Amino acid sequence: MKFLKLASLVMFLGVMVSLQANAQELGLRFGNVNGNNVAVDGVFALGDFSRIHADVSFGDGGVGIDALWNPVYDNISDSDFKWYAGFGPSIFLADDFRFGAAGEIGVEYLFTDVPISLGLDWRPYFILVEETKFDAGGFGLNIRWRFGPND
Repeated sequence: MKFLKLASLVMFLGVMVSLQANAQELGLRFGNVNGNNVAVDGVFALGDFSRIHADVSFGDGGVGIDALWNPVYDNISDSDFKWYAGFGPSIFLADDFRFGAAGEIGVEYLFTDVPISLGLDWRPYFILVEETKFDAGGFGLNIRWRFGPND
């Protein structure tokens, strides 16, 4: 089990470090987060309609990391709203180790006068290790600063 924890930590940190150089948005997520109720929240573009939405939280005696791929990221009509959906791995590193998968669906508003994104989403979790359970209460508010063009 210790090897799995260490390998998972190294994998997630490697992905986060490689994506950090390409961060397009960085901020905070409030709500039900893996391991706490506040997390550092980042978005890393993979193209026009795809991205990685990652969170790192500290609390509850450990570190929680989610790295979700949003293959759906698109405009809502001709507005400044976008909607997104995705899934990916979720891990909590502590004495109470948890590993599983999370999904998410949400909407965000891109302010045009300031480079800020404000989003609401629902993130259900399916935990596989050390216990198997489903948690559908993962609602969150995301506030992020956008780097680069305000589009």
